[in-house]
Amino acid sequence: MATKRFFDDFVDPDSNQPNYKRLRKTPSFASVIKEVVMVNFLDNFCSALEPMLRKVVHEEVESGLRRCSRSIGRSPSLRIKTLEPSNLRLIFNKKLSLPIFTNSKIMDSDGQYPLQLLLVDATGDCLVPTTLDTPIKIEIVVLDGDFPSGENWTHEEFNKNIVKERAGKRPLVTGELNITMRDGVASLGDLEFTDNSSWIRSRRFRIGAKVVHIGNGQNSIRIMEAMTDSFMVKDHRGELYKKHYPPALGDDVWRLEKIGKDGTFHKKLTSHGIKTVQDFLKLANIDPHKIRRILGNGMSEKMWEVTYRHAKTCEMGTKSYIARGPNYILILNPICQVIRAIINGQICHSRELRGIQRSYIENLVRNAFTNWSSLEEVDGGLQVNEPTALLTEGERVVHHQNAYPRSALLTAAGGSIECSDWIVNQAHICLPIESSSEEELHYL
Repeated sequence: MATKRFFDDFVDPDSNQPNYKRLRKTPSFASVIKEVVMVNFLDNFCSALEPMLRKVVHEEVESGLRRCSRSIGRSPSLRIKTLEPSNLRLIFNKKLSLPIFTNSKIMDSDGQYPLQLLLVDATGDCLVPTTLDTPIKIEIVVLDGDFPSGENWTHEEFNKNIVKERAGKRPLVTGELNITMRDGVASLGDLEFTDNSSWIRSRRFRIGAKVVHIGNGQNSIRIMEAMTDSFMVKDHRGELYKKHYPPALGDDVWRLEKIGKDGTFHKKLTSHGIKTVQDFLKLANIDPHKIRRILGNGMSEKMWEVTYRHAKTCEMGTKSYIARGPNYILILNPICQVIRAIINGQICHSRELRGIQRSYIENLVRNAFTNWSSLEEVDGGLQVNEPTALLTEGERVVHHQNAYPRSALLTAAGGSIECSDWIVNQAHICLPIESSSEEELHYL
C-alpha cells in the first residue's frame, strides 16, 4: 500500500496540460526502503503499547466497580431483596364523592377532604387497623381503571398500570403526592385532576397509594398497595352545568331536568321572576297552567313530567311560613302547600271542607303566595310534647320576646302536626299532638 501511494503521488505538475500523456516514474530504491522501515516501526510501537493500555483500563474498571459495590453496601434502600410476605395493606378510609371533575378538589363520600389512608392487618376476615413503630413514606399515583383483574396483585403489576400524563400536558394529578404515614394514618392533602379520563381505553381512573420507604431498615416488609374504585373524570366545564340530585330549594331553576342554563326555558322562567327551584314549585302548586303557558309549547307533556318529577324530589327542610289575617291563620310549607288552616279559631281539616270553604282557603293561599315576602318564617328546632288541654283563643305565651296565639300550627319533619298550644320548655318550643287520622295529615 505504501509503495502504491508513493507511485501515485509522484506525478508531474504539468499533467493538467491537454496533450499530456501521464507517465509513471519508477521510485528510487532508497525511498522504498525508507517507507518499509517506517511501517515496521509503527507496527512494533503499537504492539508494545497495547498491553500497557489494556492493563491501565483493567485497573481503572476494577477500581470503579469496588467503589460502586461499597456504596451499594452502605445504602440499605438500594439493596435488592425479596420482600417478605405479610398481611399488611393500605386502604382508603372512605369511598370517593362522584362525579369527579378536572380542577376540582377530590372529596370523600361525606363531602369531606382531604382523603385518608389507613394501615390495616388483613389476617382474618376483617380488616383491623394497625400501626408500625416507624414512619412510612407513601406515593400517590393514578392507575388505569381496568386494573386489577383480581383481588391480589404484585408490586410489579401495580407499577405497570400507573398512568402518566399525556405528552405536552401538565401532571395528571396535582397536590401533595408524597406523604408520610404515622401511627397507621395519613392524610392525602388536596388532590386535583388536570385532565379527563376519556383518552385511555377504559375511560376510567383509580387513585392508588404505594409504599416507597419504611424507616428503621424494614423495607423488606411487603405492604399491599391501596386503590379506590374506578371512576370517570369529566372536564370542569361539565360541572358548571350539572344537575343536582336532589335539587335544593335555593338552586337555580336550570338545575332541573330539561331546563338548560341560559336556554329558552330558563330565559322564559327568569323573565317571569321564576329564578329558583322554590319559585318553580310554588307557582306549579298555585297555578300549574300559568307555568305551562310560560314554558310554551316547546316543553312537551313528557318533558314537563320529567322536570316536575325532578323538582318534587327537592328536600323541603324544616321551615314553615305563617300567613295571618283578621280571622284566619294559614301554615304553609316552603312551596306554598297548606299544612293546616285555622278559621275563626277552628282547625279546618281537608275532609271537613265544603266547596265554599275550600275555595275560600284557596283564595287565602293565593293571597299568601302573592305576598310571600311578608309571611312570617318559622325555622325548625321543634320538639313534640305530650297532649295538653286546649286553651281559649287569644291567650299568648311569650318565647324569645315574640308573642304567638295559642291556636297555632307548625309542621314537623316527615309530615304535619296539629297543635292547639305552644308552651315554653327551656330553649325550645314544644308542640302537643292531637290525635289525627292518616287522612287528616294530607295537604289540602
